[in-house]
Amino acid sequence: MSEIWDRLRHVTDPELDESVTELGFVTTVEVDAVDHVHIQFRLPTYWCAANFAFMMADDMRAAVSAVSWVSGVSVVLGEHMYADKINRGISQGQSFQEAFGSEANGDLSEVRRTFLLKAFQRRQEALLSQLLARGYRPEQLVVMSLAELEVLLVERQGQDLVGRYLERREIVGPCSPDAPAFLSVEGWRLPADGLEAYVRGLRRVGVNAEFNGALCRGLLSVRFDMTTPLPERPKMNPS
Repeated sequence: MSEIWDRLRHVTDPELDESVTELGFVTTVEVDAVDHVHIQFRLPTYWCAANFAFMMADDMRAAVSAVSWVSGVSVVLGEHMYADKINRGISQGQSFQEAFGSEANGDLSEVRRTFLLKAFQRRQEALLSQLLARGYRPEQLVVMSLAELEVLLVERQGQDLVGRYLERREIVGPCSPDAPAFLSVEGWRLPADGLEAYVRGLRRVGVNAEFNGALCRGLLSVRFDMTTPLPERPKMNPS
């Protein structure tokens, strides 16, 4: 079971770039007698964006399906205005466009890329701010390779920032060992002159995401009782 929760921990809300487990969205994870995983989740409001909800459900299904011993995955969204369509679409392996038909607005791949780039910017700002605070000079950072970044000796918090940044680095360019560690969202090398101003500009992306994250947590807490432990559910029996 811990392996399943670990996989879910790496699934993020596309807008907030925070784990669905840390946000409190996942309420139930069960494994039945034939190793089929059943996941239930909820969102802060009844009307949370359908495309974001669908992406999270699909990402949960894909992440858990990759576990070698899992025979199948069911993901169920509860208490949402589009829950029936989302749950049916996920269970049938449909795309967002197939599930919503004429109601689908735009291509999810473009929406996903937009928010992956925002996540990249937020993680890059956090890492660069940490490295600058530790005394690394802009001239060092802009020529640093990915191989050098991966072996950088930093404390635990810094290691976490490096790991999270590397998870999103490929979205802006090739990730060969000798590739630049830090690029802009357009794939350009960052200039040493003005790097600190560049980082300050990125900070606005992080501030907006942090505000939205706090808002979502507040709405979720108001909508659901987040203090009383969830009741024990009966063990599943083989069908």
